[in-house]
Amino acid sequence: MSNSTTQNMTVGSPFKLIVRFFVPLLFGMLFQQFYNMMDTMIVGRFLGPKALAAVGGTGSINFMIIGFCMGVCNGFAIPVAQSFGAKDHSSLRKFVANSVWLSIVFSVITTVVVCILCRQILVWMDTPSDIIDGSYSYIFVIFLGIPVIYLYNLLAGILRSLGDSKTPLYFLVMSSLLNIILDLAAILILNMGVAGAAWATVISQAISGILCLVYITKKFPILKISKEEWRPDARYMSKLCMMGIPMGLQYSITAIGSVILQTAVNSLGSLAVASMTAGSKISMFFCCPFDAMGSTMATYAGQNVGAGKLDRVTKGLKACSFIGLVYSVIACLILFVFGKQFTLLFIDGKEVEIIHNSAYLLKCVSVFYFPLALVNIFRFTIQGLGFSKLAIIAGVCEMAARAIVGFAFVPVFGFTAACFASPVAWIMADLFLVPAYYLVIKSLKKKLMYQGSAEVV
Repeated sequence: MSNSTTQNMTVGSPFKLIVRFFVPLLFGMLFQQFYNMMDTMIVGRFLGPKALAAVGGTGSINFMIIGFCMGVCNGFAIPVAQSFGAKDHSSLRKFVANSVWLSIVFSVITTVVVCILCRQILVWMDTPSDIIDGSYSYIFVIFLGIPVIYLYNLLAGILRSLGDSKTPLYFLVMSSLLNIILDLAAILILNMGVAGAAWATVISQAISGILCLVYITKKFPILKISKEEWRPDARYMSKLCMMGIPMGLQYSITAIGSVILQTAVNSLGSLAVASMTAGSKISMFFCCPFDAMGSTMATYAGQNVGAGKLDRVTKGLKACSFIGLVYSVIACLILFVFGKQFTLLFIDGKEVEIIHNSAYLLKCVSVFYFPLALVNIFRFTIQGLGFSKLAIIAGVCEMAARAIVGFAFVPVFGFTAACFASPVAWIMADLFLVPAYYLVIKSLKKKLMYQGSAEVV
């Protein structure tokens, strides 16, 4: 196994290691968001505001279901990172094998259930009648692609657990370019409407996953799994589920609040939905660094707790928080100055109300980017340490905040209240996560001290 394919994060400068791992991961997430944005940009520009609202109206349910799938895969990768940090390669391979079996089961069940229910969910969400058919056409195809979402995210998570954040980037760049081509072909040449944008996304994700699979089988001897290691093992599956399901639920519980908020925004009409769609897409792109910081800290914390180096975890968390602070200030300044110009990427300049509302949304959320940075950094660090269930409580905090704003404030204060829903949710999550982290570290230190004294005896 060459050092070029893996990265040991248990030795060396935490700041340098985090930056080295973070940068490729960031570019991967930026490209992932880029081709998601291309769907929205092409739909808004060539199919109009109604189609843009139709795609945007599915955002929260998309986040709830697809977020669960991605969270499960990220959770499955944590025991892999811990085994790699502990240099227990046999357990590492067994965790990988059992995560494959679980992913197959989860993907099939999830796909069948959500494809059956997705139209009814849109009805429950009070999706405006003038966009519900387009919303259904788009999200049904996205849900058909759930197996390929599991394929890519599981394999990318395994690669990151071994310290390789560059390879998933290369495949995402390729699939991003392909997605743009397929978007234009499906919408402009084949006249497939919003469903064409969805098919372009699914096909691009499938290619990313297949490329990851081919690369892993050829380049990672450490992952050459024997016939015996491929056998399903209840103990390994249990630990994987203890890591994966809470992480998936954390995404979904957080998204339930977004669904409630989306329902409230839907009641304001399709122009408000289009405004929220354009602004949210831009904000999500600028939030990619926060997601990359979280994933970096999950791997960093997982490897170091596996090696019993808890002091390095706290040093890494502080280094990553500093990066988050610097970026938050820069992003806020950019969005304050150029928010309207970014909105014009999605909508024609004649749609004055949508442009104004989207730019206002960007100002409201960007002021609170540093609390969002802390949410991702602390949450994923806690998960990397093996305490995934705590992430569910943080998700409940976010859900409650968005639900309260959606139920109580949007009907009274309208679009302005919706703009502040996410910042309130981030602050609520931080109030739980920051003290929870220090309690987790204190608990782990006591555990290590007890194990050390037991070994001496």
